[in-house]
Amino acid sequence: MKKFSRLSVFGSVLIMACAALATTVIPPSFDDLVGRAEMIFQGTVTGVRSEWTGEGAQRHIMSYVTVKVEETIKGNPGASVTLQMLGGTVGAETMEVADAPKFKVGDRDILFVENNGTQFIPLVGIMHGRFRVKKDEAGRDAVFTNEGSPLSDVTQLGKSEGAASAGHAMSAQALKQAIHAKAQAQSAQH
Repeated sequence: MKKFSRLSVFGSVLIMACAALATTVIPPSFDDLVGRAEMIFQGTVTGVRSEWTGEGAQRHIMSYVTVKVEETIKGNPGASVTLQMLGGTVGAETMEVADAPKFKVGDRDILFVENNGTQFIPLVGIMHGRFRVKKDEAGRDAVFTNEGSPLSDVTQLGKSEGAASAGHAMSAQALKQAIHAKAQAQSAQH
């Protein structure tokens, strides 16, 4: 019986390790970010709520992140978007998705959204589809990765994250201009 118990524990640990590896995300290139996104916009988080959904073995926690759209860059998001994301906290119970961005009211972001409502994290490349907008030392809106590193070179996204973050953060306006230019070039090719 002890042997079965050890095998059972080992099997459970192996399954959890495989599940953790399954959430590993290859960072998308800038072309992929823009091309895969159905909507790209800058906005401010105005609400975050989590609730239990589903029945029995399908029961899980979903979080709903409402973002007031301040500027549309691609697609038609409307005045606000509510992102439906797997995971969150309800009462004392927390369900987390590895590498999923955590949002709070007041966050300012540029978001690359795909498959909202059908994908477990509706951002292109999970955490790679979120760029934080914060004031830099000069008081301008600057862009940072989800992890807080400055975004300085969009051409290095998906190639060398170190190079993409080596230098001063680009302005939010410069990122939006690069997105517009890439989206126009991609639509001209199709």
